Amino acid sequence: MPDATYERLERATAGLQAPFAVVDLDALWANAEDLVRRAAPKPVRLASKSVRCRALQERVLARPGFSGTLAFTLPEALWLAAHGAEDLVVAYPTADRQALRALAALTAERPAARVTVMLDSIEQLDLVDRALERTQSDRDTAALRVCIDLDAGWWTLGGRVRVGAKRSPVHTPEQAAALARAVLARDGLALVGIMAYEAQIAGLGDEVDSRPPGLGIGRRLRARAIRAMQALSARELAMRRAAAVVAVEQAIGESSSSSSSSSSSSSSSPPLEFVNGGGTGSLESTAAEEAVTEVTAGSGLYGPTLFDAYRAFTPRPAALFALPVVRRPGPGVVTALGGGYLASGPADGARLPRPHLPAGLRLDSQEGAGEVQTPLLGAAADTLALGDRVYLRHAKAGELCERFASLYLLEGERIVEEAPTYRGEGQCFL
Repeated sequence: MPDATYERLERATAGLQAPFAVVDLDALWANAEDLVRRAAPKPVRLASKSVRCRALQERVLARPGFSGTLAFTLPEALWLAAHGAEDLVVAYPTADRQALRALAALTAERPAARVTVMLDSIEQLDLVDRALERTQSDRDTAALRVCIDLDAGWWTLGGRVRVGAKRSPVHTPEQAAALARAVLARDGLALVGIMAYEAQIAGLGDEVDSRPPGLGIGRRLRARAIRAMQALSARELAMRRAAAVVAVEQAIGESSSSSSSSSSSSSSSPPLEFVNGGGTGSLESTAAEEAVTEVTAGSGLYGPTLFDAYRAFTPRPAALFALPVVRRPGPGVVTALGGGYLASGPADGARLPRPHLPAGLRLDSQEGAGEVQTPLLGAAADTLALGDRVYLRHAKAGELCERFASLYLLEGERIVEEAPTYRGEGQCFL
């Protein structure tokens, strides 16, 4: 019996020539509602890296429960701001001196844009000063908004074992306060936030992975170990993050007292505007922390295969790409044109795209997904003719948009819009 979803996609895209990418808006908005529900009552800051389509980002941000953007590069944030976006936090430190100078100009001319850059060391403070040719005597320039990146990794066995992404060197509340004091001591900077992304919780599935087929005891034990690690890490991080916020705000208070008592300046430092944490995979636990004021999500909108290995939630597959069948090497196998859209990260099978529709197809373990051809095996292969389309899901979310100039937006059984991706608008930020 034909798959109803496959038939719906085929009717809606009958006039399109594969390869192409499609976003099912019905699934996307269902996922958006689920993200807001899981994060409540905290607002969700949209991770632009996971969407990479300005039209969709604007629609998402117009929905209740979403507020602000977490950009992945400073040039991207400046580009979004030039198109009217406001409240942009750049998730990663920058060494782009030209972009920093452009940010200084934007901050002076349009402070309402509120673009915030990330810092995790005094070395980065020095880089900003050099890029802007600032000295300690520069008191008339507009203050750049900065955020401290707190390491959210879990250090166990006395710090000998570190679990989590290798991001910020700022791990302890004392280190965060020391960096805060260094920021506050410099003219032209405004400390407005703290961010801590717990990759070992938000970005690591805790369910038994079913790819490749076969559920061995080793996989079940691994899933249990991941769940135990995540529970311990979440408890430790909640306490440490809260302590870091207290330490940083105490440093801000001390700076304000010092400024108000100084005859040379009557300015004072405001408290933190935001404390950001989480990701699609950890919204509930992060939003429950009293110290956190907002959480970040984005990948859960598209529902890539990364989230097939999570127990707590199941997003609907919203972003798909279609490939045309161009060969039939033999019984039980067809070959599609292109398809080698691999995800970033460790070089393993989890980074490969996954055949989605029609059901019953799988990648060839010897060839995987190739730049110019992708063999697909399974009983469903014998039902496909040359020129038919197969639909696959990317392992991650926004990276798919680097392969396509546009996304065809599907509502019900019709394409309602062709929206350009970043690539389609001529942008390549990494």
